Amino acid sequence: MTLVLFNKPYDVLSQFTDRGSPTTRATLSDFIDAPGVYPAGRLDRDSEGLLLLTDDGRLQARIADPKFKLPKTYWVQVEGVPDDAALAALRTGVSLNDGPTRPAEAERIDAPALWPRVPPIRQRASIPDTWIALTIREGRNRQVRRMTAAVGHPTLRLVRWRVGDWTLDGIASGTWTRA
Repeated sequence: MTLVLFNKPYDVLSQFTDRGSPTTRATLSDFIDAPGVYPAGRLDRDSEGLLLLTDDGRLQARIADPKFKLPKTYWVQVEGVPDDAALAALRTGVSLNDGPTRPAEAERIDAPALWPRVPPIRQRASIPDTWIALTIREGRNRQVRRMTAAVGHPTLRLVRWRVGDWTLDGIASGTWTRA
């Protein structure tokens, strides 16, 4: 069994090929040379961080299928400063257009020491930003971004730091290691 932990950079697709695009976009094949592994779940092109890849179908299902409720922790840079009420709403679950989310763990954190994002996020002198750690146990399309927007704090940068017991600790952006 092979398990690859990859620190996916911003603007990279979570697949090995880019079919149907008139321009060539970066894919996993630009970074990973480990034959036979496939992503266990997805990470949007405009998100960064931990992507797990494996050649084991059962492990892939356990990681990706929401019925297993594997916790995924994101470090999220948001616009503004979420107050206690916004964090409480995230913790109890927020209503989205596809229904309420499950309760999440949410807390303000100090800005993490991360690699620079290319391109950098937009900075607005008149609007502060804050980092929060958000742990969810489901994986709807663009869920974290929709959750922070629902409590009035749009996401500026999104980094998946942890999936289950696996973390990005020690893995530079654009690099991978075997677990």
